[in-house]
Amino acid sequence: MQAINRSLEAFVKARNLDGKIKINLSDVLEHPLVEEWLARHPQWTKEQLERFAIKVKHYVREEENCRRCQGLAKCPNLLKGHYARLLAYSGMLDVTYTPCHYLKQADQQARRAKLIKSHHIAADILQGSFRHFDQGDGGRLDAFQAVLDFCMSAQPGKSPMGIYLYGPLGVGKSYLLGAAANKLAERDIASYMVYTPEFFREVKGAIAEQKVEEKIEALQSVPVLILDDIGAETMSAWARDEVLGPILQYRVTHKLPTLYTSNYDYDQLEEHLAYSQKGGIEQMKAKRIMERIRHYTRPCFMEGPNRRKQA
Repeated sequence: MQAINRSLEAFVKARNLDGKIKINLSDVLEHPLVEEWLARHPQWTKEQLERFAIKVKHYVREEENCRRCQGLAKCPNLLKGHYARLLAYSGMLDVTYTPCHYLKQADQQARRAKLIKSHHIAADILQGSFRHFDQGDGGRLDAFQAVLDFCMSAQPGKSPMGIYLYGPLGVGKSYLLGAAANKLAERDIASYMVYTPEFFREVKGAIAEQKVEEKIEALQSVPVLILDDIGAETMSAWARDEVLGPILQYRVTHKLPTLYTSNYDYDQLEEHLAYSQKGGIEQMKAKRIMERIRHYTRPCFMEGPNRRKQA
């Protein structure tokens, strides 16, 4: 409080307001805001307020600013995004500052943004919103509702159940899960959205730097993991068994949900995982991976026109 008062006094002196306050003090004491304050504090008189002329003047000016508010960016108050109040105690008067709803909203948005981590995901996907999603009908509406239901009921650490969203190219699967990340952030649930093909390429490149474990751990422990476009990667036996397998096993064990987008259904993804560049066909290893996907996701088919072509 003392620091704020010193700032206020310096603010007044810097602008040579002392003289102005003395000149129009009577006007200030007749101001409707002061009249309202006195009505709420009948133990105070205008004569008593004269001792605290600078603070009263400052309160009136800042409250007038607030009533003409044009948003946080244009806030002219001494403490941007705060409104002033007169606090009376033991015959003394001080100015207190409280964050306004615009500042609270901005802080909340910044905090939510920190909850969403992404890896090679386009900006328009990260800004996805359920409000702007074209629900259409049939599979699109079912997928929309399934993802929204997940966002409203997800309990990382208590249930590993996620969503497996699959369908043709360009129908908006990634956008819908981008919207999911933002909705989860509203519930203070952190998520990590990863473009799967690029992640596997990066993990392979991290071998020389001995940072593979670090990258794997980042995906293992996040409350909600979103693997975008799984199946589009060029799969190797190492990536399947030493990267994807441990990530999914950890998440299932710790009851952390995973969301997927893919052009493949379950069976097609299993076939994709069975083929590796050098290992040939390894059906059993692919089945082990799929066990951690099939039993811990709800499959949702999503259809519609290719929006990339329309754009």
